[in-house]
Amino acid sequence: MKKITLVLSMVLFTIAGAFAQIEKPVTWSYVAKKVNKTEAVLYLKASIDSKWHIYSQNVKSGGPVKTTFAFSPSKDFSLVGKTTEPKAIVKYEDTFKMNVSYFENQVIFQQKIKLNKGTTIVKGSVEFMTCNDRQCLPPEEVEFSIPVK
Repeated sequence: MKKITLVLSMVLFTIAGAFAQIEKPVTWSYVAKKVNKTEAVLYLKASIDSKWHIYSQNVKSGGPVKTTFAFSPSKDFSLVGKTTEPKAIVKYEDTFKMNVSYFENQVIFQQKIKLNKGTTIVKGSVEFMTCNDRQCLPPEEVEFSIPVK
């Protein structure tokens, strides 16, 4: 019985240790601000851990996975233009053998919407890739839901 308990304990500690190793260097937060009765701006903020970065929406093919936003269609609103971003850091990366655009620490993307209804919830997802000077994590997709009041 002691051997079984010991083996089960070791397995549980191994599993717990494996989960502790999962890195999540980027956290997302969202807010909407009404400009007037028929327009709003969505703010999609990535907070990035020190020494990590995420890539711009404007990365050329052959490079890392660029940040991409997908908004679920709704009769309550329509997108106005494309999602905008601030000026990115541009640097040559040996890994990709090209200049890439990326963001460190934090970045706020913005999307204007036209409201067809006074209040709504904007749903969608963001796909992004996170790297540091030693490694890149697999691309990640995060769903979001942003209330517009």
